[in-house]
Amino acid sequence: MPVADDEDSDRDDDGTEANPYLHDPPTEFEPLEELSKDDARDQVDLLREAIREHDRRYYVENDPTIADRTYDALFARLSALEDEFDLSHPDSPTRSVGGEPLEAFETVEHVAPMLSIDQSGEVEDVREFDERVRREVGTVRYVCEPKFDGVSMEFVYDEGSLERAVTRGDGREGDDVTANARTIGSVPQRLHDDPPAHFAVRGEVYMPKDEFQAYNRERIERGDDPFANPRNATAGTLRQLDPTVVAERPLEVFYFDVLDASELEETHTEELETLPTYGLRTNDRVERVDTIEAAIDYRDRMLEARDDLPYEIDGVVIKVDSRDAREELGRTARHDRWAFAYKFPARAEVTPIVDVAVQVGRTGRLTPVALLEPVDVGGVTVSRASLHNPDEIEAKNVNVGDTVRVQRAGDVIPYVEEVVEKGSTGHYELPETCPVCDSPVEREGPIAYCSGGLGCPAQLRRAIEYYASDDGLDLEGVGERSVRQLVDTGLVETVADLYGLEREELTDLEGWGETSADNLLAEIEDSREPPLADFLSALGIPHVGPTTARELAREFGSFAAFRERALEEPAELEDVDDVGETVAETIHDFFASEANAAVVDALLEHVSPQESDLEAGGDELEGLTFVFTGSLSEVTRGEAQETVEAHGANATGSVSGNTDYLVAGESPGATKQADAEENDVPIVDEAEFYELLAEYGIEGGLE
Repeated sequence: MPVADDEDSDRDDDGTEANPYLHDPPTEFEPLEELSKDDARDQVDLLREAIREHDRRYYVENDPTIADRTYDALFARLSALEDEFDLSHPDSPTRSVGGEPLEAFETVEHVAPMLSIDQSGEVEDVREFDERVRREVGTVRYVCEPKFDGVSMEFVYDEGSLERAVTRGDGREGDDVTANARTIGSVPQRLHDDPPAHFAVRGEVYMPKDEFQAYNRERIERGDDPFANPRNATAGTLRQLDPTVVAERPLEVFYFDVLDASELEETHTEELETLPTYGLRTNDRVERVDTIEAAIDYRDRMLEARDDLPYEIDGVVIKVDSRDAREELGRTARHDRWAFAYKFPARAEVTPIVDVAVQVGRTGRLTPVALLEPVDVGGVTVSRASLHNPDEIEAKNVNVGDTVRVQRAGDVIPYVEEVVEKGSTGHYELPETCPVCDSPVEREGPIAYCSGGLGCPAQLRRAIEYYASDDGLDLEGVGERSVRQLVDTGLVETVADLYGLEREELTDLEGWGETSADNLLAEIEDSREPPLADFLSALGIPHVGPTTARELAREFGSFAAFRERALEEPAELEDVDDVGETVAETIHDFFASEANAAVVDALLEHVSPQESDLEAGGDELEGLTFVFTGSLSEVTRGEAQETVEAHGANATGSVSGNTDYLVAGESPGATKQADAEENDVPIVDEAEFYELLAEYGIEGGLE
């Protein structure tokens, strides 16, 4: 085990050996193979003790004594020792990196009720609270604290070690999220100093505002929907079943109430002074006051400071300081009678822009999105707003730091209407390269596009979703959630990777069973010989949807002929119905892109688009709508769709009240069948489908 160079420095005042990892620790260590298990155990104990102290200095005191790189080296050494010598322990600091995914959260009862707080935004209600308190228990002092806008939780310690962490739930019981809580840096696995043997404390888990905006920016840029506000982001993170996911997200905790303990302080002030000595982080904005008017003044000062705080608050909490007075005041079924929340008014429509994220859509279109201080717009909390395009940004002269008015129409994304107060110079300008793949950004009028095509990771997920959608190859089971899983786990890096998925890989994913995996693989296998029109639409070529794809298939007959013409003589595409000069150029640019060409070539190794002899066959089925599910034995599902469309019918990918027939082949999708039954849509098998066509005079239409 390494020791300090200065012989006198490795002894404490009482002569015992000091911890060499507390002050100016070494970062070079003996090889693991040279250590005995006893030596390793001794080193592990010292490292755990030191890392806990460094965590306390960092999270509680905000005064770290070692560099981040040094801390990382100590942490890595501890992790390596635990793994090599099988010395893991539940309260080790290494538990902060996560653990095995959970199947579900267990519901457990709180050690003491976690009730809500009576609240109001009216000052007279606050004064009435004070009058009632003084009438019942006499003169009191109050402790005033920020009302954090996060997720309240109970943390229970037994003999100093974290036993469990539980969400508030209904106040009587909540979800046991201990595995997730262990990953939060400001949650000590073991308390410092000399805590009571049994100790339960209430804390607020939150996401700092700057971290929230950075996290939302990442989500937007990779194509995910952002969280509405930091509280939603925190709650969504704590509900994750995989602790390693939680460990990657920037959560913090403030502790503010002792719920139960084998030894209790006489006042709340004394409790708050004691918590940091145990390594539990408290808020530095807490004040004790003598009168309710001083508490009201505190609230007004916090309202002015609200925007400058690194965390979200939506008011202040006024608490009786004396524990005896609290016991005398008691509680109702819903809230403690010794506390009152004096709420802030909601921010209304006007708010500052703290950042701008650039979202890359399926077609490569770049959409600038303003990230806002959360604001109330029409009763809905809004933290993002569209800036539309570069021309709109320039016209409104809007930039990061400006205070803007936000509008919201219906359920569409809110938008920045105007700049109310200029806090910046000039207007925001889009980057010259894609923020995701670094490909050059190109302009088409007011619209900006990433030129990376299907090789851009941001476009990949949405490209896969579209490839499998109703307008593509209609692969039931390949939706937004499953695509995110496949991409995030690295199983799918291009659209073509869908065809290399294996059963065992799918069943290892959360939420997947053998049946769902088999159904998906059957859907993918059935798509290897798609109709040309479906394949062209599935590629996601800008401006080429199902209708245009059918016209192109009818005109060129084969994919090779179409691709050759698109690359060499794009002007000739203009002779096709629904294709003008702009669409023709877009098709040419799509196939001219090296990234797109590589993806298409990879797809063609697995997929053989069928040559099309699609011709108008009449209007015998006009007005009818068909949906197909499962595999057909005589023809492919796409060929059946082409046939009914050629005779005037509509072929859609999902069942609704407007559907006339659901055609179910082998291994049909359960969702479509359930939707058909719910909407009283007739379900016909393959033989009945052919009989139906014959009834309409369509003979040999599938040959």
